[in-house]
Amino acid sequence: MGASNVKTAASLTQKETIVSIGIIGVLFFMFGFVSWVNAILIPYFKIACELTNFQSYLVTFAFYISYLVISMPSSYLLKNKGFKNGIMIGFFIMAFGAFMFIPAALTRTYEVFLVGLFSLGAGLAILQTAANPYVTILGPKERAAQRISIMGICNKAAGILAPLIFATVVLRATDSDLFKNLETMDVAQRSQELDIFIRRVIAPYTVLGFILVGLGLLVRFSPLPEIDTEHEDDAVAAANSSKNSIFQFPHLILGAIAIFLHVGTQIISIDTIIGYAGSMDIDLLEAKVFPSYTLFLTIVGYLCGIVLIPKVMSQVTALRVCTVLGLLLSLGIVYLSGDITLLGHKADISIWFIVLLGFANSLVWAGIWPLALSDLGRFTKQGGALLIMGLCGNAIMPMIYGHYADVFDLKAAYWVLVPCYLYLIFYAVKGHKIRKW
Repeated sequence: MGASNVKTAASLTQKETIVSIGIIGVLFFMFGFVSWVNAILIPYFKIACELTNFQSYLVTFAFYISYLVISMPSSYLLKNKGFKNGIMIGFFIMAFGAFMFIPAALTRTYEVFLVGLFSLGAGLAILQTAANPYVTILGPKERAAQRISIMGICNKAAGILAPLIFATVVLRATDSDLFKNLETMDVAQRSQELDIFIRRVIAPYTVLGFILVGLGLLVRFSPLPEIDTEHEDDAVAAANSSKNSIFQFPHLILGAIAIFLHVGTQIISIDTIIGYAGSMDIDLLEAKVFPSYTLFLTIVGYLCGIVLIPKVMSQVTALRVCTVLGLLLSLGIVYLSGDITLLGHKADISIWFIVLLGFANSLVWAGIWPLALSDLGRFTKQGGALLIMGLCGNAIMPMIYGHYADVFDLKAAYWVLVPCYLYLIFYAVKGHKIRKW
Protein backbone atom coordinates (compact mmCIF):
# COMPACT_ATOMS: atom_id res chain seq x y z
CA MET A 1 0.00 0.00 0.00
CA GLY A 2 1.71 3.15 -1.21
CA ALA A 3 1.79 6.17 1.06
CA SER A 4 0.53 8.33 -1.86
CA ASN A 5 -2.78 6.43 -1.81
CA VAL A 6 -3.40 7.18 1.87
CA LYS A 7 -5.42 10.27 2.80
CA THR A 8 -6.26 12.01 6.04
CA ALA A 9 -9.95 12.19 6.98
CA ALA A 10 -9.85 16.00 6.69
CA SER A 11 -8.66 15.82 3.06
CA LEU A 12 -11.68 13.84 1.82
CA THR A 13 -14.26 15.67 -0.28
CA GLN A 14 -17.89 15.69 0.90
CA LYS A 15 -18.76 13.15 -1.83
CA GLU A 16 -15.92 10.82 -0.75
CA THR A 17 -17.05 11.10 2.88
CA ILE A 18 -20.71 10.30 2.04
CA VAL A 19 -19.73 7.37 -0.22
CA SER A 20 -17.39 6.04 2.47
CA ILE A 21 -20.09 6.26 5.18
CA GLY A 22 -22.51 4.49 2.81
CA ILE A 23 -20.10 1.59 2.17
CA ILE A 24 -19.28 1.30 5.88
CA GLY A 25 -23.05 1.27 6.54
CA VAL A 26 -23.34 -1.82 4.32
CA LEU A 27 -20.54 -3.44 6.36
CA PHE A 28 -22.36 -2.70 9.63
CA PHE A 29 -25.57 -4.19 8.19
CA MET A 30 -23.63 -7.38 7.44
CA PHE A 31 -22.06 -7.35 10.94
CA GLY A 32 -25.56 -7.24 12.40
CA PHE A 33 -27.02 -9.90 10.16
CA VAL A 34 -24.33 -12.45 10.98
CA SER A 35 -24.06 -11.55 14.70
CA TRP A 36 -27.68 -11.28 15.80
CA VAL A 37 -28.86 -14.50 14.15
CA ASN A 38 -27.11 -16.14 17.15
CA ALA A 39 -30.18 -15.17 19.23
CA ILE A 40 -32.15 -17.92 17.50
CA LEU A 41 -29.22 -20.28 16.88
CA ILE A 42 -28.87 -20.76 20.66
CA PRO A 43 -32.32 -22.30 21.26
CA TYR A 44 -32.16 -24.00 17.84
CA PHE A 45 -28.91 -25.83 18.65
CA LYS A 46 -30.10 -26.46 22.21
CA ILE A 47 -32.93 -28.57 20.76
CA ALA A 48 -31.12 -30.05 17.76
CA CYS A 49 -27.92 -31.03 19.59
CA GLU A 50 -29.62 -31.74 22.97
CA LEU A 51 -27.65 -29.25 25.08
CA THR A 52 -27.78 -27.69 28.56
CA ASN A 53 -28.19 -23.89 28.98
CA PHE A 54 -24.44 -23.57 29.55
CA GLN A 55 -23.55 -25.65 26.46
CA SER A 56 -26.00 -23.73 24.26
CA TYR A 57 -24.27 -20.43 25.10
CA LEU A 58 -21.06 -21.84 23.60
CA VAL A 59 -22.61 -20.42 20.39
CA THR A 60 -21.84 -16.88 21.55
CA PHE A 61 -18.59 -17.98 23.22
CA ALA A 62 -17.16 -19.53 20.03
CA PHE A 63 -18.35 -16.60 17.93
CA TYR A 64 -17.04 -13.77 20.09
CA ILE A 65 -13.92 -15.27 21.71
CA SER A 66 -12.40 -14.91 18.24
CA TYR A 67 -12.39 -11.14 18.85
CA LEU A 68 -9.96 -11.65 21.73
CA VAL A 69 -7.70 -13.85 19.59
CA ILE A 70 -7.89 -12.03 16.24
CA SER A 71 -8.29 -8.29 16.96
CA MET A 72 -4.65 -7.36 17.65
CA PRO A 73 -3.24 -9.46 14.75
CA SER A 74 -5.92 -7.90 12.52
CA SER A 75 -4.59 -4.40 13.30
CA TYR A 76 -1.21 -5.50 11.87
CA LEU A 77 -2.96 -7.12 8.89
CA LEU A 78 -4.74 -3.85 8.12
CA LYS A 79 -1.50 -1.90 8.52
CA ASN A 80 0.33 -4.15 6.03
CA LYS A 81 -2.43 -4.98 3.54
CA GLY A 82 -4.46 -1.79 3.71
CA PHE A 83 -8.08 -1.15 4.57
CA LYS A 84 -9.79 -2.67 1.51
CA ASN A 85 -7.59 -5.78 1.20
CA GLY A 86 -8.00 -6.39 4.93
CA ILE A 87 -11.79 -6.17 4.70
CA MET A 88 -11.80 -8.55 1.71
CA ILE A 89 -9.76 -11.11 3.68
CA GLY A 90 -12.18 -10.69 6.61
CA PHE A 91 -15.17 -11.45 4.37
CA PHE A 92 -13.42 -14.53 2.92
CA ILE A 93 -12.74 -15.89 6.43
CA MET A 94 -16.41 -15.33 7.29
CA ALA A 95 -17.46 -17.19 4.11
CA PHE A 96 -15.31 -20.16 5.18
CA GLY A 97 -17.15 -20.16 8.52
CA ALA A 98 -20.55 -20.13 6.79
CA PHE A 99 -19.57 -23.06 4.55
CA MET A 100 -18.47 -25.03 7.65
CA PHE A 101 -22.17 -25.30 8.57
CA ILE A 102 -22.60 -27.81 5.72
CA PRO A 103 -20.42 -30.66 7.14
CA ALA A 104 -21.55 -29.70 10.67
CA ALA A 105 -25.22 -30.14 9.75
CA LEU A 106 -24.63 -33.33 7.76
CA THR A 107 -23.02 -34.95 10.82
CA ARG A 108 -25.02 -33.05 13.51
CA THR A 109 -21.72 -32.27 15.23
CA TYR A 110 -21.96 -29.28 17.57
CA GLU A 111 -18.16 -28.89 17.75
CA VAL A 112 -17.94 -28.37 13.97
CA PHE A 113 -20.68 -25.72 14.18
CA LEU A 114 -18.56 -24.00 16.84
CA VAL A 115 -15.54 -24.00 14.49
CA GLY A 116 -17.73 -22.36 11.83
CA LEU A 117 -18.97 -19.79 14.33
CA PHE A 118 -15.40 -19.03 15.44
CA SER A 119 -14.43 -18.43 11.79
CA LEU A 120 -17.42 -16.13 11.26
CA GLY A 121 -16.40 -14.20 14.37
CA ALA A 122 -12.74 -14.05 13.31
CA GLY A 123 -13.66 -12.49 9.97
CA LEU A 124 -15.96 -10.03 11.72
CA ALA A 125 -13.17 -9.09 14.14
CA ILE A 126 -11.04 -7.98 11.17
CA LEU A 127 -13.93 -6.00 9.69
CA GLN A 128 -14.79 -4.36 13.02
CA THR A 129 -11.13 -3.48 13.73
CA ALA A 130 -11.10 -1.67 10.39
CA ALA A 131 -14.54 -0.07 10.37
CA ASN A 132 -14.99 1.32 13.90
CA PRO A 133 -11.91 3.61 14.05
CA TYR A 134 -12.60 4.55 10.41
CA VAL A 135 -16.12 5.82 11.10
CA THR A 136 -15.02 7.44 14.41
CA ILE A 137 -12.59 9.81 12.62
CA LEU A 138 -14.57 10.24 9.37
CA GLY A 139 -15.81 13.73 10.22
CA PRO A 140 -16.03 16.16 13.18
CA LYS A 141 -15.08 14.63 16.54
CA GLU A 142 -18.16 15.99 18.35
CA ARG A 143 -20.42 14.20 15.84
CA ALA A 144 -18.68 10.82 16.17
CA ALA A 145 -21.50 9.38 18.31
CA GLN A 146 -23.99 10.55 15.67
CA ARG A 147 -22.12 8.69 12.89
CA ILE A 148 -21.75 5.58 15.06
CA SER A 149 -25.50 5.78 15.76
CA ILE A 150 -26.18 5.69 11.99
CA MET A 151 -23.95 2.61 11.75
CA GLY A 152 -25.80 1.17 14.72
CA ILE A 153 -29.13 1.52 12.91
CA CYS A 154 -27.70 -0.43 9.96
CA ASN A 155 -26.41 -3.07 12.41
CA LYS A 156 -29.58 -3.43 14.45
CA ALA A 157 -31.93 -3.26 11.45
CA ALA A 158 -30.12 -6.35 10.19
CA GLY A 159 -30.43 -7.77 13.69
CA ILE A 160 -34.23 -7.40 13.58
CA LEU A 161 -34.39 -9.15 10.20
CA ALA A 162 -31.85 -11.92 10.83
CA PRO A 163 -33.69 -14.02 13.48
CA LEU A 164 -37.02 -13.57 11.67
CA ILE A 165 -35.59 -14.59 8.28
CA PHE A 166 -33.71 -17.51 9.84
CA ALA A 167 -36.85 -18.63 11.70
CA THR A 168 -38.92 -18.39 8.50
CA VAL A 169 -36.38 -20.48 6.58
CA VAL A 170 -35.64 -23.21 9.16
CA LEU A 171 -38.73 -23.42 11.41
CA ARG A 172 -42.06 -24.98 10.46
CA ALA A 173 -45.55 -24.50 11.93
CA THR A 174 -45.49 -28.18 12.96
CA ASP A 175 -42.26 -27.84 14.95
CA SER A 176 -44.10 -27.19 18.23
CA ASP A 177 -45.55 -30.71 17.99
CA LEU A 178 -42.13 -32.10 17.07
CA PHE A 179 -40.51 -30.53 20.15
CA LYS A 180 -43.23 -31.96 22.44
CA ASN A 181 -42.93 -35.46 20.93
CA LEU A 182 -39.11 -35.67 21.09
CA GLU A 183 -39.15 -36.79 24.73
CA THR A 184 -41.42 -39.77 23.98
CA MET A 185 -39.42 -41.00 20.98
CA ASP A 186 -36.87 -43.81 21.20
CA VAL A 187 -33.19 -42.95 20.67
CA ALA A 188 -33.06 -43.97 16.98
CA GLN A 189 -36.24 -42.11 16.01
CA ARG A 190 -35.26 -38.96 17.94
CA SER A 191 -31.81 -38.98 16.30
CA GLN A 192 -33.39 -39.32 12.84
CA GLU A 193 -35.84 -36.44 13.45
CA LEU A 194 -33.08 -34.18 14.82
CA ASP A 195 -30.82 -34.99 11.84
CA ILE A 196 -33.57 -33.77 9.49
CA PHE A 197 -34.20 -30.72 11.71
CA ILE A 198 -30.54 -29.59 11.84
CA ARG A 199 -30.01 -29.93 8.07
CA ARG A 200 -32.37 -27.04 7.47
CA VAL A 201 -29.43 -24.67 8.16
CA ILE A 202 -27.48 -25.90 5.10
CA ALA A 203 -29.30 -23.83 2.46
CA PRO A 204 -29.29 -20.43 4.25
CA TYR A 205 -25.64 -20.69 5.30
CA THR A 206 -24.55 -21.79 1.80
CA VAL A 207 -26.27 -18.71 0.35
CA LEU A 208 -24.70 -16.55 3.10
CA GLY A 209 -21.23 -17.91 2.24
CA PHE A 210 -21.53 -16.86 -1.41
CA ILE A 211 -22.90 -13.43 -0.42
CA LEU A 212 -19.86 -12.90 1.86
CA VAL A 213 -17.44 -13.80 -0.95
CA GLY A 214 -19.25 -11.33 -3.22
CA LEU A 215 -19.13 -8.54 -0.60
CA GLY A 216 -15.40 -9.07 -0.10
CA LEU A 217 -14.75 -8.60 -3.82
CA LEU A 218 -17.16 -5.64 -3.96
CA VAL A 219 -15.34 -3.74 -1.18
CA ARG A 220 -11.92 -4.58 -2.66
CA PHE A 221 -12.85 -2.90 -5.95
CA SER A 222 -15.01 -0.13 -4.45
CA PRO A 223 -14.04 3.60 -4.38
CA LEU A 224 -13.55 3.42 -0.58
CA PRO A 225 -10.42 5.51 0.13
CA GLU A 226 -7.52 4.38 2.29
CA ILE A 227 -7.38 6.92 5.13
CA ASP A 228 -4.75 7.56 7.78
CA THR A 229 -6.36 6.56 11.09
CA GLU A 230 -3.19 7.45 13.00
CA HIS A 231 -2.88 11.13 12.08
CA GLU A 232 -1.66 13.30 14.96
CA ASP A 233 -1.95 17.06 15.25
CA ASP A 234 0.97 18.90 16.86
CA ALA A 235 -0.58 19.02 20.35
CA VAL A 236 -1.40 15.29 20.41
CA ALA A 237 2.05 14.41 18.99
CA ALA A 238 3.74 16.44 21.74
CA ALA A 239 1.58 14.89 24.48
CA ASN A 240 2.30 11.37 23.20
CA SER A 241 6.00 11.84 22.44
CA SER A 242 7.14 9.98 25.58
CA LYS A 243 4.64 7.12 25.16
CA ASN A 244 5.49 3.79 23.58
CA SER A 245 2.52 1.61 24.57
CA ILE A 246 -1.28 1.74 24.53
CA PHE A 247 -1.19 0.70 28.20
CA GLN A 248 0.00 4.23 29.02
CA PHE A 249 -3.51 5.54 28.21
CA PRO A 250 -5.75 4.79 31.25
CA HIS A 251 -8.89 6.14 29.56
CA LEU A 252 -8.36 3.60 26.74
CA ILE A 253 -7.80 0.59 29.03
CA LEU A 254 -10.78 1.52 31.21
CA GLY A 255 -12.75 2.04 27.98
CA ALA A 256 -11.87 -1.46 26.76
CA ILE A 257 -13.21 -2.88 30.06
CA ALA A 258 -16.35 -0.74 29.55
CA ILE A 259 -16.79 -2.17 26.03
CA PHE A 260 -16.34 -5.71 27.44
CA LEU A 261 -19.12 -5.17 30.00
CA HIS A 262 -21.39 -3.18 27.67
CA VAL A 263 -21.44 -5.77 24.88
CA GLY A 264 -21.91 -8.46 27.54
CA THR A 265 -25.05 -6.75 28.84
CA GLN A 266 -26.30 -6.20 25.30
CA ILE A 267 -25.82 -9.80 24.20
CA ILE A 268 -27.45 -11.11 27.39
CA SER A 269 -30.52 -8.92 26.78
CA ILE A 270 -30.88 -10.22 23.21
CA ASP A 271 -29.55 -13.79 23.18
CA THR A 272 -31.16 -14.99 26.42
CA ILE A 273 -34.62 -13.53 25.95
CA ILE A 274 -35.98 -16.43 23.85
CA GLY A 275 -34.90 -18.92 26.52
CA TYR A 276 -36.39 -16.71 29.25
CA ALA A 277 -39.67 -16.53 27.32
CA GLY A 278 -39.59 -20.34 27.15
CA SER A 279 -39.54 -20.47 30.96
CA MET A 280 -42.93 -18.72 30.81
CA ASP A 281 -44.30 -21.45 28.51
CA ILE A 282 -43.98 -19.28 25.40
CA ASP A 283 -42.91 -21.61 22.57
CA LEU A 284 -40.04 -20.92 20.16
CA LEU A 285 -42.31 -19.94 17.26
CA GLU A 286 -43.84 -17.13 19.38
CA ALA A 287 -40.67 -16.23 21.31
CA LYS A 288 -38.60 -15.67 18.13
CA VAL A 289 -39.88 -12.05 17.92
CA PHE A 290 -38.56 -10.90 21.31
CA PRO A 291 -34.96 -10.20 20.14
CA SER A 292 -36.45 -8.07 17.36
CA TYR A 293 -38.42 -6.02 19.91
CA THR A 294 -35.20 -5.39 21.85
CA LEU A 295 -33.29 -4.41 18.70
CA PHE A 296 -36.15 -2.17 17.55
CA LEU A 297 -35.87 -0.17 20.78
CA THR A 298 -32.11 0.04 20.25
CA ILE A 299 -32.81 1.66 16.86
CA VAL A 300 -35.22 4.09 18.58
CA GLY A 301 -32.35 5.00 20.91
CA TYR A 302 -30.00 5.54 17.95
CA LEU A 303 -32.53 7.83 16.27
CA CYS A 304 -32.77 9.84 19.50
CA GLY A 305 -28.97 10.08 19.47
CA ILE A 306 -28.90 11.33 15.87
CA VAL A 307 -31.48 14.02 16.67
CA LEU A 308 -30.21 15.08 20.12
CA ILE A 309 -26.37 14.80 19.84
CA PRO A 310 -24.70 17.31 19.96
CA LYS A 311 -27.48 19.93 19.69
CA VAL A 312 -29.44 19.08 22.84
CA MET A 313 -27.02 16.90 24.82
CA SER A 314 -23.37 15.89 24.60
CA GLN A 315 -22.11 12.36 23.90
CA VAL A 316 -21.05 12.05 27.54
CA THR A 317 -24.48 13.09 28.89
CA ALA A 318 -26.18 10.54 26.63
CA LEU A 319 -23.79 7.85 27.90
CA ARG A 320 -24.57 8.73 31.53
CA VAL A 321 -28.36 8.68 30.97
CA CYS A 322 -28.20 5.29 29.21
CA THR A 323 -26.00 3.60 31.82
CA VAL A 324 -28.18 4.76 34.74
CA LEU A 325 -31.30 3.61 32.88
CA GLY A 326 -29.63 0.22 32.29
CA LEU A 327 -29.01 -0.20 36.02
CA LEU A 328 -32.62 0.67 36.91
CA LEU A 329 -34.03 -1.76 34.33
CA SER A 330 -31.71 -4.56 35.52
CA LEU A 331 -33.02 -4.13 39.06
CA GLY A 332 -36.55 -4.20 37.62
CA ILE A 333 -35.87 -7.55 35.93
CA VAL A 334 -34.83 -9.30 39.16
CA TYR A 335 -37.21 -7.59 41.60
CA LEU A 336 -40.50 -7.13 39.74
CA SER A 337 -42.91 -9.86 38.60
CA GLY A 338 -46.50 -10.37 37.56
CA ASP A 339 -48.19 -11.45 34.34
CA ILE A 340 -49.26 -8.82 31.80
CA THR A 341 -50.47 -9.06 28.20
CA LEU A 342 -48.67 -6.77 25.76
CA LEU A 343 -48.38 -6.94 21.94
CA GLY A 344 -50.37 -10.16 22.05
CA HIS A 345 -47.96 -11.93 24.45
CA LYS A 346 -48.98 -13.00 27.95
CA ALA A 347 -45.72 -12.95 29.93
CA ASP A 348 -44.09 -11.87 33.18
CA ILE A 349 -43.49 -8.10 33.26
CA SER A 350 -39.76 -8.68 33.76
CA ILE A 351 -39.35 -9.77 30.12
CA TRP A 352 -40.40 -6.27 29.02
CA PHE A 353 -37.63 -4.75 31.16
CA ILE A 354 -35.20 -6.93 29.17
CA VAL A 355 -36.75 -5.60 25.95
CA LEU A 356 -36.33 -2.01 27.27
CA LEU A 357 -32.61 -2.69 27.83
CA GLY A 358 -32.41 -2.35 24.04
CA PHE A 359 -33.09 1.38 24.45
CA ALA A 360 -30.75 1.73 27.45
CA ASN A 361 -27.89 0.05 25.57
CA SER A 362 -28.35 2.07 22.38
CA LEU A 363 -25.92 4.97 22.92
CA VAL A 364 -23.40 3.26 25.23
CA TRP A 365 -21.18 1.89 22.43
CA ALA A 366 -21.36 5.21 20.57
CA GLY A 367 -20.48 7.06 23.78
CA ILE A 368 -17.51 4.91 24.78
CA TRP A 369 -15.67 4.74 21.42
CA PRO A 370 -14.88 8.46 20.92
CA LEU A 371 -13.97 8.89 24.62
CA ALA A 372 -11.65 5.86 24.64
CA LEU A 373 -9.94 6.72 21.32
CA SER A 374 -9.51 10.40 22.21
CA ASP A 375 -5.94 11.76 21.86
CA LEU A 376 -4.36 8.39 20.90
CA GLY A 377 -2.78 9.71 17.70
CA ARG A 378 -0.43 7.09 16.22
CA PHE A 379 -1.78 4.52 18.71
CA THR A 380 -5.32 4.75 17.25
CA LYS A 381 -5.21 1.48 15.26
CA GLN A 382 -3.89 -0.48 18.25
CA GLY A 383 -6.38 1.29 20.52
CA GLY A 384 -9.21 0.37 18.16
CA ALA A 385 -8.00 -3.25 18.12
CA LEU A 386 -7.95 -3.29 21.95
CA LEU A 387 -11.54 -2.01 22.07
CA ILE A 388 -12.57 -4.68 19.55
CA MET A 389 -10.92 -7.27 21.82
CA GLY A 390 -13.39 -6.06 24.43
CA LEU A 391 -16.09 -7.66 22.26
CA CYS A 392 -15.07 -10.98 23.80
CA GLY A 393 -17.44 -9.84 26.56
CA ASN A 394 -20.06 -11.21 24.17
CA ALA A 395 -18.40 -14.62 24.60
CA ILE A 396 -17.86 -14.64 28.35
CA MET A 397 -20.87 -12.83 29.84
CA PRO A 398 -23.54 -15.21 28.41
CA MET A 399 -21.52 -18.16 29.74
CA ILE A 400 -21.61 -16.59 33.22
CA TYR A 401 -25.34 -16.02 32.79
CA GLY A 402 -25.83 -19.62 31.56
CA HIS A 403 -23.93 -20.99 34.57
CA TYR A 404 -26.10 -19.11 37.06
CA ALA A 405 -29.23 -20.00 35.06
CA ASP A 406 -28.38 -23.69 35.57
CA VAL A 407 -27.42 -23.22 39.25
CA PHE A 408 -30.31 -20.93 40.26
CA ASP A 409 -32.87 -20.01 37.60
CA LEU A 410 -33.14 -17.90 34.44
CA LYS A 411 -34.50 -14.84 36.26
CA ALA A 412 -31.99 -14.78 39.14
CA ALA A 413 -29.14 -15.07 36.61
CA TYR A 414 -29.91 -11.52 35.38
CA TRP A 415 -28.19 -10.26 38.57
CA VAL A 416 -24.97 -10.41 36.49
CA LEU A 417 -26.14 -7.21 34.74
CA VAL A 418 -26.05 -5.05 37.89
CA PRO A 419 -22.26 -4.80 38.48
CA CYS A 420 -21.77 -4.27 34.75
CA TYR A 421 -23.94 -1.15 34.71
CA LEU A 422 -22.34 0.14 37.91
CA TYR A 423 -18.92 0.06 36.18
CA LEU A 424 -20.35 1.69 33.03
CA ILE A 425 -21.72 4.53 35.17
CA PHE A 426 -18.23 4.96 36.69
CA TYR A 427 -16.63 5.18 33.22
CA ALA A 428 -19.27 7.66 32.01
CA VAL A 429 -18.81 9.92 35.04
CA LYS A 430 -15.09 9.67 35.82
CA GLY A 431 -13.19 6.86 34.08
CA HIS A 432 -12.96 8.50 30.64
CA LYS A 433 -11.26 11.59 32.14
CA ILE A 434 -8.32 9.71 33.71
CA ARG A 435 -5.10 10.38 31.79
CA LYS A 436 -2.50 9.07 34.29
CA TRP A 437 -2.44 5.88 36.33
